[in-house]
Amino acid sequence: MSENVAKTEKKKEAGMGQMIVTLAAICAVCALLLGLVNMLTEPVIEANETRKKAVAMQEVLPADIDDYKAVTYTGTDATVLNVYEVAGKGHVVEVDCAAGSFSGTLAIMVGINEDGTISGVKVTNTAETSGLGSKADDVSFKGQYVGKSGTLAVDKDGGEIIAITGATITSRAVTAGVNSALAAVDQLG
Repeated sequence: MSENVAKTEKKKEAGMGQMIVTLAAICAVCALLLGLVNMLTEPVIEANETRKKAVAMQEVLPADIDDYKAVTYTGTDATVLNVYEVAGKGHVVEVDCAAGSFSGTLAIMVGINEDGTISGVKVTNTAETSGLGSKADDVSFKGQYVGKSGTLAVDKDGGEIIAITGATITSRAVTAGVNSALAAVDQLG
């Protein structure tokens, strides 16, 4: 009987090598699962982004979805991401305003009529402070740009765009993005 007790007491503990192999196997399985999930969700995410962009374009310059044609922007403003020509109506410009924003994440879509006036502004991506900078997409703020042209500025900088209370940095970033969009369309001729 004492032999059975001695055998059970001599149970071998896992060595460092066995623990490393087990951990590596777990990591490999997790990496494969993450890769699979990424592969399966990537087309869905891309389709959602395309739909979100189409909705934003139609909001700032309404037209049939087939009327938006990508234009090659050759200007030097790196904040201008994409420019779309809208047959007989004007242009839609996608601008990255992150550099001037409070959070570092801010992108807008700007519709510009053929006469050079703004038809609409839509925030497409933001991480601005909830309740403050996130108000940049409120009609009370973005509606101020409609019908305007030229170089714009917020009221604190001597302009006519009334900045969002508590979010002057965001207001300036959106205004700078709108100015970039106007300049990009002006460069297109």
